[in-house]
Amino acid sequence: MRLVIADDAALLREGLVGLFERLGHTVVGEAASADELVAVVRQCAIGEGLPDIVVTDVRMPPTMTDDGLRAAVALRADYPGLAIMVLSQYVAPEYAIALFDAPEAGGVGYLLKDRVARVADFMRSLAMVAEGGVVIDPDVASVLIRRQRPDALSALSPREREVLELMANGLSNAEIAAQLYLSGAAVAKHVANIFAKLGLGPERDNRRVRAVLAYLTATGGAT
Repeated sequence: MRLVIADDAALLREGLVGLFERLGHTVVGEAASADELVAVVRQCAIGEGLPDIVVTDVRMPPTMTDDGLRAAVALRADYPGLAIMVLSQYVAPEYAIALFDAPEAGGVGYLLKDRVARVADFMRSLAMVAEGGVVIDPDVASVLIRRQRPDALSALSPREREVLELMANGLSNAEIAAQLYLSGAAVAKHVANIFAKLGLGPERDNRRVRAVLAYLTATGGAT
């Protein structure tokens, strides 16, 4: 993968760079502030092309609040196919919701920083996001849909819950059909039923992500 890394903590940033390079990946840019992150990605876009994924902290200069997350939202607006992995010590709900709500955007992930210590899992999560998938820390999911009914999944049939679990693991409809030995039409019907039972009507952007959020919150699991 080609990556851009953004974190104002030089030690952590260099640690991530070293990790990725040891595993055979290429870090094409580094940033220590939100403004620098935007500039680095834009420079990549007009040069050798966008990175496969941007890994950014939430709290960075200039204000040391949620500048990194706001920069990620802005970058996805400018480059809809750009994959973003957000790392943080806390959850910033307002901009996190905006990050997941872009319906045509590329892969996105939001993990709390203590997950990085599990290197193999972290790298699998990065690969999933780079390929267009969604990875959400269960603690982040709980905050993002804390208003969801606690029994949100109770109306789903066992097969629908099985389909939703595979969705939460990043599988496409075609992959779900192959794994469950179902037709594509059958899977599409199950997915439509899931959306309907979770109250995710056609007017709701990115229903697949919201359904996965509901699953993660109810089960305490992670993709």
